[in-house]
Amino acid sequence: MTQISELAKFLDQQVPLALQEDYDNCGLITGEGNTELTAVLLTVDLTEKTIDEAIEKKCNLIISHHPPFLSGLKRFTGKQGPGKLITMLIRKDIALYVMHTNLDAFGKGVSYYLAHKMSLTDIRVLSPKMELLAKIVTFCPASHAEKVRSALFNAGAGFIGNYDECSYSLKGEGTFRAGMGANPFVGAKNKRHTEPEVRIETIFPRYIERSVIKSLCEAHPYEEPAYDIYYLANEWPTAGFGAIGNLPEPQSARAFLESVKKKLNLQHIRYSSLPRKKLKRVAVCGGSGGILIQDAIRAGADIFLTADIKYHSFFETSETFAIADIGHYESEQFSTQSIFDIIQKKFSTFAVRFTRHNTNPVHYM
Repeated sequence: MTQISELAKFLDQQVPLALQEDYDNCGLITGEGNTELTAVLLTVDLTEKTIDEAIEKKCNLIISHHPPFLSGLKRFTGKQGPGKLITMLIRKDIALYVMHTNLDAFGKGVSYYLAHKMSLTDIRVLSPKMELLAKIVTFCPASHAEKVRSALFNAGAGFIGNYDECSYSLKGEGTFRAGMGANPFVGAKNKRHTEPEVRIETIFPRYIERSVIKSLCEAHPYEEPAYDIYYLANEWPTAGFGAIGNLPEPQSARAFLESVKKKLNLQHIRYSSLPRKKLKRVAVCGGSGGILIQDAIRAGADIFLTADIKYHSFFETSETFAIADIGHYESEQFSTQSIFDIIQKKFSTFAVRFTRHNTNPVHYM
């Protein structure tokens, strides 16, 4: 038996809520966490039709990419809008979990799947998040260095890109004098002690700071472990918005857009003047990514695909760089596949279904 809270906690860990933007509303929005999970319905948007479909398919949890509301709701009258949707969920005892900008900023999230769908290779984050990393430095007896190091790694520290268990160690000597109320691991009370120690340092994302410190203190033999925390200005290469990669073979801009239109089942594409040269490097961003145009240029992209591009942004092009608006829903339609793949890493005891409804509110003539 799997409870809703178990899946919610797993998703929180895999795609941290700390990655969401300040204005967003991610995580478990409605529902009792201790309820047994029957089945999950995945959707880009929460609508009345998707709620009815969840009831029909006996799904008591809906996971939506877009939240039903961003700013705070003041009324739950049940007559229209987000309030009506929330009221329907509560009445039918259906939980709602949202993965929005945290999934957008997740390295293998919305933009990665969009880039993968376009057959790009060597995919990486276009605009990595900044100032989300920290470094912990501690000092312990050489005899316990491996135990402390492993505890830090098990807590989630030590990741650098595609590498894990990364750390640096340096041998030295530590001194301390235990007071009358102390219970020293080594040395005598009221006498300065010199101990051969190892300095261990490793990095971690700031949002797991408490668990990293807790693990360190539990593994460290000293009664009062010494440690320092440094907040870093480094980029976090595995988290951020957008994605960039290379085409398997150079392709003309028009031929590339035709292939995108077919692969994504698009009705139309809005685009700027196209480069005469063949495209090699492509940047993408699921959702409203107009703010990343300059990031795409700096990263060497030949073309940037996103949604909700403003009129004047189409002037931010050149003879060698183009932009294309492929639609908001269209650029995020693979968010459900991303969520499905994350769930499948651990859970297989309940059904995970994709909605049959196209929830795109925009129509074309």
